[in-house]
Amino acid sequence: MGTQFDSRFWMFAAVVAVVAYLIGSVSFAVIVSRIGAQDDVRAHGSGNAGMTNMLRSYGKKLAALTAIGDFGKGVVAVALGRIIFGLAGIQAFDAGYIAGLCVILGHLYPLYFKFKGGKGVLTSLGAALLISPIPFLLIVVVLVPFVFIVKIVSLASLIGFACYPVAVLVVDLLLDRPLAAELVFALIISIMGIWKHRSNIQRLLAGTEYRFGKKK
Repeated sequence: MGTQFDSRFWMFAAVVAVVAYLIGSVSFAVIVSRIGAQDDVRAHGSGNAGMTNMLRSYGKKLAALTAIGDFGKGVVAVALGRIIFGLAGIQAFDAGYIAGLCVILGHLYPLYFKFKGGKGVLTSLGAALLISPIPFLLIVVVLVPFVFIVKIVSLASLIGFACYPVAVLVVDLLLDRPLAAELVFALIISIMGIWKHRSNIQRLLAGTEYRFGKKK
């Protein structure tokens, strides 16, 4: 796999992890709600610092800005992690896996906002775009129309998290690519995403989950 996993590797891996976590800790839902509405989105609706709660609490414009920020930080963190490893000459491992995991952890538990963040859907999608582009496209092509049919973002998110490892496994087997690291990454992201949606699962079972477009 190229260079060995020596102390130099672990040093730069730690740098990538910290940088990605700090990027993930930038909670766009909180920032946008404070600037755009002079309010804190976590005081409304589900209390979640994410795009869906922004949509429910403040409307499409602020929700769209939040979505762009949350998705973008996933992309930026993975790209930056790979750049750091590239400049260091490390080829033993794809820094994208480290950066992707840590940027999502930052989003879920943001350092700057008392560790109360979102549920990681858009940030996970941003990381997956660079790490697993083909599975990402398959999931997006299927789930975007599904969201507008059922109008329940959490349901589509749960299905996406559940399907991500399956899509990675199928694509990598068809393309005859090594799948260990990517599949482990996908499984971790899937478990974290589903776990963070446990309250949504309860509301879905009770038939009380939020549908966008529904009148308050």
